[in-house]
Amino acid sequence: MHDLISYHHLRGMGIDVSLDVESIRADFPILKRKLPNGKQLVYFDNAATSQKPQCVIDSMSEYYSVYNSNAHRANHTLADEATTALEGARKSISTYFGTSPDQMVYTSGATEAINLVSYAWARENLSTDDVIVLTEMEHHADIVPWQQLSKEKGVEVRYVPIDIDSFTLDMDAFEVAVEGASLVCVVHTSNVLGIRNPIERIVELAHSQGARVLLDCAQSAPHERIRFDDSGVDFVAISAHKMGGPTGIGCLLIKKEVMGQMGPFMTGGSMIKTVSTDGSTFQEGHALFETGTPRIAEAIGWGAAVEWLEQFDMKDVHSHINRIASWTAEKISEIEGITVYGDSSRNDSSGAVSFLHNSIQSQDLAFLLDEGGFAVRTGHHCAQPLMDALGVPSTNRASFWLYNTMEEAEAFVTHLSDVVDRFSDK
Repeated sequence: MHDLISYHHLRGMGIDVSLDVESIRADFPILKRKLPNGKQLVYFDNAATSQKPQCVIDSMSEYYSVYNSNAHRANHTLADEATTALEGARKSISTYFGTSPDQMVYTSGATEAINLVSYAWARENLSTDDVIVLTEMEHHADIVPWQQLSKEKGVEVRYVPIDIDSFTLDMDAFEVAVEGASLVCVVHTSNVLGIRNPIERIVELAHSQGARVLLDCAQSAPHERIRFDDSGVDFVAISAHKMGGPTGIGCLLIKKEVMGQMGPFMTGGSMIKTVSTDGSTFQEGHALFETGTPRIAEAIGWGAAVEWLEQFDMKDVHSHINRIASWTAEKISEIEGITVYGDSSRNDSSGAVSFLHNSIQSQDLAFLLDEGGFAVRTGHHCAQPLMDALGVPSTNRASFWLYNTMEEAEAFVTHLSDVVDRFSDK
């Protein structure tokens, strides 16, 4: 950690330094792994889930080894320690995202966070005359809940298309679609295209119509610092596992004024004040939405992850992954038969590069890349409406994070080029 601490101090002094990637990589034990075929692992599937630094692994192991107990339920030493750690993590995480602990609800991930909005806010506040605006580039987790709500309550759902030439959201169409809307749900950064949507303009237009805004930040949080209180957004959904934290946990950030408009999501233990055979009364604030045994180990691990990330300037992290992505996209687009979907040359694009070969099926290509040690994602990426808009059934996707290197990208391009030479239809 000494090199990283030195980096942090240099940044604090205003000295421009690049990320010490080799020192960062030393914190991730899995990156040393060799695959069964003897190839060194090159992990390019970060948009699906990131790897975990040793401090996250250690913090969760310590909980289970030293003070495993349920939180908020007892007065013995272990329970007090578990409660303190759980709420300490909440404070670290909420501070990292620029808000207060009482505006953060633990969830199982961004999917549950979006469903929480659907059940606890939308079903309480929307009816037949209301309109929800989505985009063609949404993850299924930000489409299916609203389709179900539409079936149940008759709410109108409108989809804003993408501009196929630029791979960006059609903002002219958005300005039309948002008229009369009550809720706008939009992905911050596309998990397929790597495109960052113009959130600031979207929030302005939505609020001019009196609409609430739900922002899916699962893909942006790993490389862009989210400042919830400053964003003007009403809801933010985040997953821990894409930003160095464990699986099985995420959060929903909620404006205080909006939280007061919400009803219960799941019911049972913890979220109640009293229960009798005549009825029940409920907790207020974030406690209303956290039912049953908390995700204690996962919260502790996520807290460790954000504390680890605090040492970096996210602008440097973004620049690092954007540089690798833009170079990789440019080089693989030069390989015969490869089409790249997205525009990684944009400064605001993320580290996701989606591509497809015109004769090698995406699943076959993934197996051939894996033989070289390269882990990439294959499929529709839980974004079938976007695949339909692009006119393809699936793509391959390489996605980068702060521990990836240009040397890995160069090796990837070389291996992909060799595979295409060997297996493509001539």
